[in-house]
Amino acid sequence: MESAELERTTVDIVAKNGARTIDLRATGQVVKFDGFLTLYQEGQDAPSDDDESRRLPAMAANETLTRQSIEASQHFTEPPPRFSEAALVKRMEELGIGRPSTYASVLQVLQDRGYVRIDKKRLIPEDKGRVVVGFLESFFARYVEYDFTASLEEQLDRISNNEVDWKKVLHDFWVDFIGAVNDIKELRITQVLDALNDLLEPHIFPARADGGDVRQCPSCATGKLSLKVGRFGAFIGCSNYPECRNTRPLTAAAEGAMEPSKKLGDDPATGLDVTLRAGRFGPYVQLGEAKDGEKPKRAGLPKGTEPASVDLELALKLLSLPREIGKHPEDGQPIIAGIGRFGPYVLHNKTYANLKDREEVFTVGLNRAVTLIAEKIARGPGRGRFGANAGRQLGDHPAKGGPVVVKKGRYGPYVSHNGVNATLPADKTPETVSLEEAVALVDARAERTAPAPHARPRRTKRPSPGTARHIKASSKRPPGSAPKRPAHNPRKTTQAAE
Repeated sequence: MESAELERTTVDIVAKNGARTIDLRATGQVVKFDGFLTLYQEGQDAPSDDDESRRLPAMAANETLTRQSIEASQHFTEPPPRFSEAALVKRMEELGIGRPSTYASVLQVLQDRGYVRIDKKRLIPEDKGRVVVGFLESFFARYVEYDFTASLEEQLDRISNNEVDWKKVLHDFWVDFIGAVNDIKELRITQVLDALNDLLEPHIFPARADGGDVRQCPSCATGKLSLKVGRFGAFIGCSNYPECRNTRPLTAAAEGAMEPSKKLGDDPATGLDVTLRAGRFGPYVQLGEAKDGEKPKRAGLPKGTEPASVDLELALKLLSLPREIGKHPEDGQPIIAGIGRFGPYVLHNKTYANLKDREEVFTVGLNRAVTLIAEKIARGPGRGRFGANAGRQLGDHPAKGGPVVVKKGRYGPYVSHNGVNATLPADKTPETVSLEEAVALVDARAERTAPAPHARPRRTKRPSPGTARHIKASSKRPPGSAPKRPAHNPRKTTQAAE
């Protein structure tokens, strides 16, 4: 069956309605020869809305068209899709940036440094990446242009082919680059932040619903919001600091972010406002406002808690932490319950015991807390963040004494005795290995790792004082005489003299 012949065609149509002229455009395909399409129409099985696949009738230039009908349809433009890893590599190839051997490392660096994150196979830029790109585009624009990178890659290829001197290329690059660096060194940090504020304003200062100034501080209404740099990265703060301590992270300007401050209700005990706020280190709840330099009580939201799910009841519970559960029955010291860096816990005399459920930190009683503390003490102190693996004791070594323990290590199960570790064979498990087998493994390991005995150093007989004086005296020569090279070994001379 013969193939069909289709011609891609773009038609510009001029429509006139009185004195008004409208330009229209149609894009599609014109069938030049039906071929197999006479019997089979692909469009009937899989209809497509693509403009390139639409069929157009055969037309000629300057042909008069007859109007049959007019249909009004609404179309919304969409932003271009975000890059995937494959799409970014393809775009870099088109621009002549990098080489196939460097693409994987480039993508890995973007993720390792926190410039982008991957969401549904798409590269989503992070705030840290936006700030870095903004800084480079503002002060090192020449070095982040596509043509500069492609030109540098071309020069590197010429260096590898011995077409240009690498020292000259390096000198030309360094002279311009160090000049740009010296210019930046003279700027103050406020000048750099002002440039970043102007460049990143659409992202970090979104439009307000009331149409007001996007840089106006919502807390004091007199300060101006600005990008600031702190110990833990960039954030948005008020220019009236320290009088106004309104801060929020850069992500507060992202889509779906919470508002800077939201009132949840009043504290029934004090009557102060309980608010949900966005801070530099994440959302938190606050009781009242700062007065006379005294900070109000605050509590961060536990990990995994959505700000939208926080109500007045949960906020009051969080503000009540850390709370005293009661006194320990043995020593009378208080037992405290709270939420820390690694989750909920109970504390007694510097002994921490984890709670499995976050809600338990609000309801745990004295008996339960005492039991958790006792169990933690019985397990012994941990080593590192997740504690040490105590293992299972098999018994004492029959010859050397000391416990023989089987443990689960990073590279598999092993047995240990007095600092000597031996890996279990593949046919043995920590549950089935016996003391005799463990002792044999440990002893064999100790023999293999024992230091070899050193060879006894050769001792040479030292010359007596008299012999030494004899040699020294005989070595003197008259003034002006040339030194003579000894014809024999002095060591043998000393032994002969003895």
